Amino acid sequence: MTEPLSEDNADPHAGRKTAISRDDLLAAALRLIGPHRSVSSLSLREVAREAGIAPNSFYRQFRDMDELAVALIDLAGRSLRKIVGAARHRAETQRGIVRGSVETFMQQVRADDKLLHVLLREGTVGSDAFKQAVDRELTFFEDELRTDLVRLAAAEGAVMHEPALVSKAITRLVFAMGAMAMDLPPERDRELIDQLSTMVTMIISGARVMALKSPAPKSPKPNAAAEN
Repeated sequence: MTEPLSEDNADPHAGRKTAISRDDLLAAALRLIGPHRSVSSLSLREVAREAGIAPNSFYRQFRDMDELAVALIDLAGRSLRKIVGAARHRAETQRGIVRGSVETFMQQVRADDKLLHVLLREGTVGSDAFKQAVDRELTFFEDELRTDLVRLAAAEGAVMHEPALVSKAITRLVFAMGAMAMDLPPERDRELIDQLSTMVTMIISGARVMALKSPAPKSPKPNAAAEN
């Protein structure tokens, strides 16, 4: 008697796999997206078809498309932090860090880095879950940048006003400009890099000036009981 076909013993001629991993599904989703196609527009059936599995097999790895998209955003954030972090640590001066990081970021935008495109697109067009995931990744960038800004300022004998707010302003600016760059021709890259580097330098310089002008914290008043 012929055994009936099921998801786990599917006919090999049907082109469907009997086993699939999370990475396989993430890779399938990445193949489907592009400059004008966000992961939030993909359907579960599309991703399953691209991965070569039955739609029901998708649920063995992800609850739904939201969970898959959030996993992609997390993966994109880790990838970009590693790349930009390496660029920052290769530079020793403020100008070198700013310019080097901006150039590295723009190179990734142009390298058809679909993970980066996910990070840039989903923060504006995705669901609330996607936007929260993107915001979480941006916060990671901000924390790492704040540490670098404080370290660099200390090495130069300088102080910085509200370093956490400075790192947030820089991170949000860079990602907004990156999203804009995706819709512009590569010929504009040099102009964008010059502008973005200047804007970031202005933010840093302004924060240092503000730190010098800010009043020194007041010393606590002595305890009256202790005086007696």
